[in-house]
Amino acid sequence: MKILITGANGQLGTELQKQLTSTNKIVFPLNKFALDITNFNEVTSCILEQNPQVVINCAAYTNVDGCEKNEVNAFKVNSIGAQNIAIATDKIGCKVIHISTDYVFDGKANTPYREYDLTKPKNIYGKSKLLGEKFIEKLNPKHFIIRTSWLYGEGNNFVRTMLNLASYKDELNIVDDQIGTPTSTIDLSKSIINLMETEYYGTYHGTCEGSCSWYDFAKKIFELRKIDIQINRITTEQLNRLASRPQYSVLDNFMLKLKGLNIFRHWEESIEEYLRNEVKNR
Repeated sequence: MKILITGANGQLGTELQKQLTSTNKIVFPLNKFALDITNFNEVTSCILEQNPQVVINCAAYTNVDGCEKNEVNAFKVNSIGAQNIAIATDKIGCKVIHISTDYVFDGKANTPYREYDLTKPKNIYGKSKLLGEKFIEKLNPKHFIIRTSWLYGEGNNFVRTMLNLASYKDELNIVDDQIGTPTSTIDLSKSIINLMETEYYGTYHGTCEGSCSWYDFAKKIFELRKIDIQINRITTEQLNRLASRPQYSVLDNFMLKLKGLNIFRHWEESIEEYLRNEVKNR
């Protein structure tokens, strides 16, 4: 099986390459310099030439505040890019896996969102990702849309930011009124690969189990690494970010559970493994 990955140098793309290569799949990784997904002719030419059985679209403009400043670029990458990939993959009848986000919801719920719940994004990032989902859904019937959240893996992420800040600060202010689920790229990649082998097309939620605030997440990171640092709870309003964030964006992997395919661990178990490996690799 030949698998083409867009956005291959990101956190998820990097982990997917590692896991797919170990299963003897033929992997064709493309970063944004190798393939501009906003260019229809380039995308079509590449996919027709490579003729993969599966395309995994990890490419996205994920700078949430940056999307507010550059709305055009956000929609070009997150919406038109997805549209181009959907059209091209449909031409050759191959499966497409599109990675989406918890930010398609407004965060006003108090129980985990299921796949059928009403989407109502409150920022440009969420709106552009939702439109991308709609293009994928309408233009290639062989699609898997996977919404995930608070992703961390190999690359820049919240975990490494916290560890870096703790190396030269004695005190940190962390938001405590946004609730979500930290999700390991290891867990997500395993789930994508499992789903890829099926024909259970549709929209899925794919996050680790459980939930926490960013404050709770930071506290757990420092606890596991035995770092003594003062962390203070602050509100989203105090942080004063440009883009509005959903206050509650916990996802329920309901469809994966119905299919007997939910292999995600609790977020605390996954972060413990991640930090053990971080120490080993240094």
